[in-house]
Amino acid sequence: MRGTVYFAYPGELTSKTGGYGYDRRVISGLEALGWRVHPLALGAGFPAPDHGVRARAERLLSEVPDDRLVLIDGLAFGVMGDWAAREALRLRIVALVHHPLALETGLGPDEQARLYQSERMALRYVRGVIATSPATARLLAGDYAVAHGRLAVAMPGTDPAPFAEAGEGAPHILSVGTLTPRKGHDVLIAALKSVEDLEWKATIIGSEAFDRQTAAALRRLVKKAGLDHRIAFTGAVEALEPYWQSAHLFALASRYEGYGMAFAEALAHGLPVVGCAAGAVPDLVPDMAGTLVPVDDIVGFAAALRPLLLDAGQRRAMAEAARQSSRHLPRWEATAAIVSDILEGWA
Repeated sequence: MRGTVYFAYPGELTSKTGGYGYDRRVISGLEALGWRVHPLALGAGFPAPDHGVRARAERLLSEVPDDRLVLIDGLAFGVMGDWAAREALRLRIVALVHHPLALETGLGPDEQARLYQSERMALRYVRGVIATSPATARLLAGDYAVAHGRLAVAMPGTDPAPFAEAGEGAPHILSVGTLTPRKGHDVLIAALKSVEDLEWKATIIGSEAFDRQTAAALRRLVKKAGLDHRIAFTGAVEALEPYWQSAHLFALASRYEGYGMAFAEALAHGLPVVGCAAGAVPDLVPDMAGTLVPVDDIVGFAAALRPLLLDAGQRRAMAEAARQSSRHLPRWEATAAIVSDILEGWA
């Protein structure tokens, strides 16, 4: 046995998002490497839980025996600075940061400032921080005062996948991301309106449960644009593979990504990518495999889509570049091994 770690997470571990997928794979990977992993469900509503949820979460964490290693997902930990200050000398706390909370799209200035100060304070009380990309690590070092000696990177893994072979017909544009403002689906829809003169169909896959107001607004936007017969929303799906296989290209206009697991999946399936130069995406998507435009640049996004929709030869060239780049994507076994080594070093 390697040791024991308590893995604390907010919400439902089964949720269909990249962050929860990362948590699930790390837990199973650590167990395969001989760790005893004790999952701790902290409750719903983070990073803005109600008083009862927060109190229960703090009580649950405070019941962990002395001197134990506790790995806490940053979606919760970033607002638990007061608890961390009380327990830092008793427990060996490690934070897992997918992306800083203050960078979520749609926050007002006061809420953004509050989350920034809260997370910056919480990170003062950890043995170490695991970031899911070099870009996030740079941000934590520069803006959150996390010392390099307390900072490590464990990028998400990507499973080997069969390359998409969609064949002939109208190009199928696939977008995968929860229906929240940060994922920029409104930009994608507006860009698709600009290229409605071309042949294409689009599928947007992502849970509506995290922000039902945004999900409803996106459906209204599609209807108002007169594209409801060309753009399909599926919600969260159990099996993504059939959608990857039917796609000709991947498009996601995220306003920020701590890593961008959907972009990695697109590359793994050999799909050309259209996205935004946000967060870690430029580090992940090679120039030859994708076109990245500035955040919220609807005109630029449409201009990036147009040649890929018109020219099957350009799609094939970018698809080949995506296939080549996919050979260098990390695997989940490597991610788990990195996290294991990190935890042993900070134990």
